[in-house]
Amino acid sequence: MRGVLAAGGLSACLAAHPAHAQTAAPDAAQAARPPVTVVRSEPDFTRLVKANGNTVVNIGVAREALQRRQNGALPQDRVDDGTLGSGFIVGADGYILTNAHVVARGSAISVKLSDRREFKARLLGIDSISDVALLKIDATGLPVIRIGDPARIEVGEWVLAIGAPYGFSNSVTAGIVSAKGRTLPGADYMPFLQTDVPINPGNSGGPLFNMRGEVIGINSRIYSNSGGYQGLSFAIPIDVAMRIKEQLQAKGYVTRGRIGVVVQEVSQALAQSFGLPKPVGALVSDVAPYGAAARAGLQPGDVILKVDRREVVQSADALGYVAERTPGERVTVQIWRSRALQTLDMSVDASETAASAAPQQAQPEIPLGMTVRPLQPEERALFKVDGGLLVERVNLTASRTGVKVGDVILALNGQSVSTIEGLLEVIRQTGGSSALLVQRGMTRLFVPLELPKPAREEPRSELDP
Repeated sequence: MRGVLAAGGLSACLAAHPAHAQTAAPDAAQAARPPVTVVRSEPDFTRLVKANGNTVVNIGVAREALQRRQNGALPQDRVDDGTLGSGFIVGADGYILTNAHVVARGSAISVKLSDRREFKARLLGIDSISDVALLKIDATGLPVIRIGDPARIEVGEWVLAIGAPYGFSNSVTAGIVSAKGRTLPGADYMPFLQTDVPINPGNSGGPLFNMRGEVIGINSRIYSNSGGYQGLSFAIPIDVAMRIKEQLQAKGYVTRGRIGVVVQEVSQALAQSFGLPKPVGALVSDVAPYGAAARAGLQPGDVILKVDRREVVQSADALGYVAERTPGERVTVQIWRSRALQTLDMSVDASETAASAAPQQAQPEIPLGMTVRPLQPEERALFKVDGGLLVERVNLTASRTGVKVGDVILALNGQSVSTIEGLLEVIRQTGGSSALLVQRGMTRLFVPLELPKPAREEPRSELDP
């Protein structure tokens, strides 16, 4: 039982050391030490689940996947490949939030409520950068989830998740907040909530609750070698998700601000080297040419401490604050340079890859066992490449080849790739024993892959239809 100190154990300890009249009094430091609060029982989640279980939905997605023939070829005929996920109701008239990766490239989406009613869902908008998507079903009078404030949650507090792991609807798991403001590879804008709540495939898109029954995050990712839960779960803060939701509902896509910088965390050693009183802020490691930051005079080695009076505690804060601004809007950035504070004023640019049009055309899954996306401008500057695809997720099969999350795919079989469509085309044209060129950090290496061989076209006469 988590955090429970048994009274019997304490009694046994006292019994083993009987009191004596001549026992010395405790020293002054020990006597002045405040008493430790002992957790006597685990929390009761039953009321929370009863009050909020009906706001959680199961999501079924049919995807069009390329069907392999017996010889491993990839013909043009397609089959439906169903996947499952979770979501929750944010509008009584049928608005539902979930993860973008749950519904991306779906040819048909269905939603099942807790009362077993099922609806066809429309994809109103999808934002792959934040991994947030907005669905709409034709229903009214639905129970709506209560929105909480992630800033109020403390590390060590109990949290609870409701979702459909492996399709088991309305499953409840609980744990504690392990950390706040975590940044992950390929998600520099997102200050994730890290928990030890058991999250498995199918939980994605479901809510993370605090003990007041308010949603504080969307369960989005896990870190795992096996593909299942290993104690590292990550949720998108609900305040970030709701800002995305408002844009998706209004226009079907998300517009972000950017200033054109690559930033990293400030460690204690770096803080000392730059003369910072404490390790906070976002250290600028690269500046995109001709971007807002470059025009304003921001330089590598500057540490961003504030964006419009909002303190930057960690690197994700700086990018997140700027991303919230409307392109063309002016921001004031406080920096630390040459052991002194300076202020720069700049006009926010529009992110080149921020907008994702609403209902997307269904695309075939990449037969590599991984999820990839094009690099953002800041990432191209960071890796010093003109293009490529960032690996965001890797399944067990792909991980055995040596591909890792955070790798940048540059070429397949000697052909450069910068788009998902381009990668798929190379896969169709080549196949068999293949060599994938990736960049890991600043090191390039080849990874061997075995791909399906391309289908051979059968000769046909001019009379064939």
